[in-house]
Amino acid sequence: MGLKHIVFILFIALIVSCGCGEEQTTSPTDTPPHSTPSPPSSTLGLEGNGVNLQPSYFCNGDMDLGWDLMDNYYNIKTLRIEMDPNTSSSIDDFVRWIDEANENGYDVIATYHNAQELGSTDPNILMAAAKWWVENWDTLSSAGSFTVNLSNEWGDHGISSKDYADAYNEAIDTVRLMYSGPIICDIPGWGQETHTAADASPNINDDDIIFSVHIYTNGWNGKAGHNLCEADLDYLEDAGRPCMVGEFGNGGGGSVDWSALVDHARSKGWSVIGWSWNGDGGGMNMIDPYWGNNCSATSYTKSSYFDIIYNKLGKYTSN
Repeated sequence: MGLKHIVFILFIALIVSCGCGEEQTTSPTDTPPHSTPSPPSSTLGLEGNGVNLQPSYFCNGDMDLGWDLMDNYYNIKTLRIEMDPNTSSSIDDFVRWIDEANENGYDVIATYHNAQELGSTDPNILMAAAKWWVENWDTLSSAGSFTVNLSNEWGDHGISSKDYADAYNEAIDTVRLMYSGPIICDIPGWGQETHTAADASPNINDDDIIFSVHIYTNGWNGKAGHNLCEADLDYLEDAGRPCMVGEFGNGGGGSVDWSALVDHARSKGWSVIGWSWNGDGGGMNMIDPYWGNNCSATSYTKSSYFDIIYNKLGKYTSN
């Protein structure tokens, strides 16, 4: 998920026979922006659905994350925290965020995020993420438990299944030097190329990975040649790996029915993680004030966007 509003070039194309039955568009030319109640998903061994936090780009990492407000909303169970080491935020900031999330009772997904290389197909970029996990493991793990999301949105719409599998095999082997838990792997194409990831799955050697989809209104399945649709989530699931929605929101400037896709994922028992609690850089922030406008806030209120995300996280009966 980038920090700036993204401009997408979209045009109407022919409907192709793909089981989606929806208007087609071309692939985005740049990076995307970043129901029926069901029991909490056990996809990751986590308690349920949740939200993203993207603090790395603001306030030198030194902000109140909004626990006093978040703790009032039971349906937020899991936090996906994006950490970019190429910013003024430090490893000590990353440790604090993870520690505070654990102390407040949330399950944590910790994500390596290199904003300058989103969509890269260079295996050296993915390997750099893997080495970062190894080099910083002792420090990060001192903050408490978390699930590793190896790298945010590595791989573009055109990467082959073979190249995706080869790069991830090497990177996963490196992370395994220090970490034995589930590894979340964002599918390529900024989290949208379900067919590429599914077709790569038999050639990924590790048995304990989770494929993560990112759902926005501009979702595009380049390998299948159509807008992201429910049949694409089915195709990915049929690869036999656990799956989740690592990001979702109503931004992107396209015509994809993001809401129906999230509902479909939830109906399959996938964890869904909304974008975002704070740190979007645009309009998809669930709370006010936005960190980009105010670094000194110690209390927050719900934004007009809050319920759009929160209403997708399910309704449970106990706290």
